[in-house]
Amino acid sequence: MRLHRLDVTAFGPFGASQGVDFDDLSAAGLFLLHGPTGAGKTSVLDAVCYALYGSVPGARQSGQGMSLRSDHAAVGTRTEVRLELTVAGRRLEVTRQPPWERPKLRGKGTTVDKAQTWLREYDAGAGTWKDLSRSHQEVGEEITQLLGMSREQFCQVVLLPQGDFARFLRADAEARGKLLGRLFDTRRFADVEKRLAERRRTTEAQVREGDATLLADAHRMQQAAGDAMELPELSPGEPGLAEAVLTAAAVARSTARELLAVADCRLTATESAQAAAERDLAGARELNRLQRRFAQARERAARLAERADAHRAAQKRMERARKAEAVAPALELRDAADAEHRRAAAAEERARALLPQDLADAGAAGLAAAARRAAEELGGLDSARRAEQRLGELVEERSRLDRQERADEDVLHEAETWLADWEATRTGLRADVDSAQEAATRAEQLAVQRDPAQRRLNAARQRDQYAADTEETQRHALVSAAHAVEARAHWLDLKEQRLNGIAAELAEGLTEGAPCAVCGATEHPAPARRIAGHVDREAEEQALAAYQDADERRADAERRLGTVREALAAATAEAGDAPTARLAEEAGELERRYARARASASGLHTAQEELRRAEHEREQRIAAQQQAAVRAASRVGNRERLESERTALEEELTRARGNADSVAARAAQLERRAARLTEAADTARVAEDTAQRLKDADARLADAAFRAGFDTPRDAAAALLDDAAHRELQRRLDAWDLEEAAVRAVLTEADTAAAAQQPPADLAAAEHTAADAGRRLRDASSARDAAARRCAELDRLSAHAATSVRRLAPLREEHGRVARLANLAAGTSADNERRMRLESYVLAARLEQVAAAATARLQRMSSGRYTLVHSDDRTGRGRSGLGLHVVDAWTGRERDTATLSGGETFFASLALALGLADVVTDEAGGVRLDTLFIDEGFGSLDDQTLDEVLDVLDSLRERDRSVGIVSHVADLRRRIHAQLEVVKGRSGSVLRQRGAD
Repeated sequence: MRLHRLDVTAFGPFGASQGVDFDDLSAAGLFLLHGPTGAGKTSVLDAVCYALYGSVPGARQSGQGMSLRSDHAAVGTRTEVRLELTVAGRRLEVTRQPPWERPKLRGKGTTVDKAQTWLREYDAGAGTWKDLSRSHQEVGEEITQLLGMSREQFCQVVLLPQGDFARFLRADAEARGKLLGRLFDTRRFADVEKRLAERRRTTEAQVREGDATLLADAHRMQQAAGDAMELPELSPGEPGLAEAVLTAAAVARSTARELLAVADCRLTATESAQAAAERDLAGARELNRLQRRFAQARERAARLAERADAHRAAQKRMERARKAEAVAPALELRDAADAEHRRAAAAEERARALLPQDLADAGAAGLAAAARRAAEELGGLDSARRAEQRLGELVEERSRLDRQERADEDVLHEAETWLADWEATRTGLRADVDSAQEAATRAEQLAVQRDPAQRRLNAARQRDQYAADTEETQRHALVSAAHAVEARAHWLDLKEQRLNGIAAELAEGLTEGAPCAVCGATEHPAPARRIAGHVDREAEEQALAAYQDADERRADAERRLGTVREALAAATAEAGDAPTARLAEEAGELERRYARARASASGLHTAQEELRRAEHEREQRIAAQQQAAVRAASRVGNRERLESERTALEEELTRARGNADSVAARAAQLERRAARLTEAADTARVAEDTAQRLKDADARLADAAFRAGFDTPRDAAAALLDDAAHRELQRRLDAWDLEEAAVRAVLTEADTAAAAQQPPADLAAAEHTAADAGRRLRDASSARDAAARRCAELDRLSAHAATSVRRLAPLREEHGRVARLANLAAGTSADNERRMRLESYVLAARLEQVAAAATARLQRMSSGRYTLVHSDDRTGRGRSGLGLHVVDAWTGRERDTATLSGGETFFASLALALGLADVVTDEAGGVRLDTLFIDEGFGSLDDQTLDEVLDVLDSLRERDRSVGIVSHVADLRRRIHAQLEVVKGRSGSVLRQRGAD
């Protein structure tokens, strides 16, 4: 990696833009970066780091880039860092702008612009820069991949902070480990240690969990076995727990099987005793049943004897009921005839009550004859009813003619009134149509004039605007031209001053014995010296650049002036010289006239429709007049015909109504009379018929009762039973027969009679004996089941425990293996004699490489006296692996680096930093580092040691490296010609660069 150029703007202490040409500084191999305290020497290195990684080293990085902005910068100047470098054979340019809080473009207050990043690559073939990316992430990944180093590694390898390495020399093993871990990124080895420790804890937890489950099974086995099992006094995770649990389980299973055998023998004996007791109980229960059965039969026979008289009476009652059933049909017929006769007599009485007095006592034949006469008279009224209905229709038709006549009169009057105004109405409507047509014609004419007037008005407004712009642009062009003239005069003045002092500039490059570039002489007795106010090349180039910028602005202003003048001429040609206000007034008046014409023309269609509707209405009203006249003529004949027909009908109805109000009332009277007479005649005939049937039924009933053996029909009716009484009596008779048969059967049974001859059965004693035998059997069975369950549960738990032990065996083995590896990697194992952690072991190897690389330079700086060596010895009770000692060749003894003096510590730390840079470079993939910076520490060296250190640094040029030294030492400004000076002032710091010439 080689740096070419760095440009910073508003960064750190630099308020304005500053540039560093590293190619010029690196030409001599060594260059000095110096300046007073607080001027900003470290800010130059911060800018390099920020350009590459987007952040600055250490504690200076805060505020997400907001603190990088210079307090001396102008409000409108944005912070920017641009670095041009070559890495991995590619020439790149990185530009970064941190977040910027700037004033808002509109309104008050400030706003924050986001950070910006650009990455470009120089294309040597095309001679141009090519954009690669504008993404922060992509640019960061690309730079990190090309350099092969993180920001921390870059700051330790390229920006060598001597104070850090001095502390590194005196630090303990833990502090050295932290620094080396950041540089060599050994986090993966620490992650391996953590992973092993986590795996050890995980497997240990799994083993403990498995042992806890095993102990839980053991506790359950103890509960199942009772006092026959003793648990081992071991905790989860202790060795031998599984074997102890399995042994105790085997003993418990053997004891449980012995107890099961004893319980089986006891159960067999109790089963035999219980069977004998059950047989005795069954015999006693059967004897007790038979004895109770015989006693109950004797009691039932006594009760039957007590009810014998009632049974014989019920039998006689059933016999009379069966005889009466033969008379029942005649009784039913007589009752039906009697009921029918009663209903007919009542109906006849109700019908005769409605008849006139003269017909109340008439017979059925007389009532029928009177009914026929009333019906004949009712039939003669049909013609009168039709005449009465027709008379009502005639009245309605006469009313309809009257209504039609009034309606036609209204139509005629309205039509005459409307038609009287028709001429005036038609004239007004035609005037509206003509007016709307004229307005439409005017609107078309005005529409043609609108667009030219509007274009001319717009052109006039542009003409006025361009006229104002022309004055402003012309003023700006004059100012730009004046600035260009002043810048050119300033540049020519500086150029003339530089030419006047060019001899001093050339004299600075003279070397004793080398020929002069002007005269060729090798001796330079009186070289020219710079005078106060000397103008160098950079000042002249800046003045030239300022002149070129001013001239470009002048040309731009003149081009803008020409453009504005062309636009003004075009607008003037379009608008003419008329004032804009007058053109606006004319255009407005034209628009108003056009709007009025459009509004008037919009009523054309409405006016035409109104005229068409009026003409159509006139035709309708004329037709209505004609139709009304026709209807009036036809109504005269209709009235005469209706009047003659009405007179004839009224005469006919007068004759038909008689003394009734109407024909309908007379017809209703006759209908009611005929209906009543007919009903009375019918009911009289029905009453006569039912009386005869009742007489016949009485005769048949008397005959049936006599044949059935009853004295009178009343006796036969009393002997009858209804269905419910008959069923109840039959049930009682059947129950008596069944009970008598059942008692007789029980009393004749041989076993029942034999049991009655024996002593009473002692059922309570037999039940008590059987209950005792059953209880003993249940106890024995429960004991046997409990013993069987105990054996089964112990077998199941033992099998589960054995399975758990087999399943845990690989996990126990893995836990032992992982625990040994974790302890070994953590340095706590007895096998790790030096108690060295895995990460420390790797860092020890790296430290050994660093010590070897540093010794090559340390021996040269110390004239072969000191050598750095790595030590694995333990310090006190701590761990070993990161010890660092120095071997003194003068004494031949090895001692701690903390015993070195201040100057010795400086060049030892410098050698260590350079060695570390070589090792980290190789670790990062061999990326070549052509530019290094060394920060402070040279003030602690004497002249001889300083010369030796500078020789070592100067030797880096053999590898085409350039080394920048950051120091306050004044003697270095004399020894190192290529210098970059940081000068601080009230308006911010500035950079002054001097090459090796």
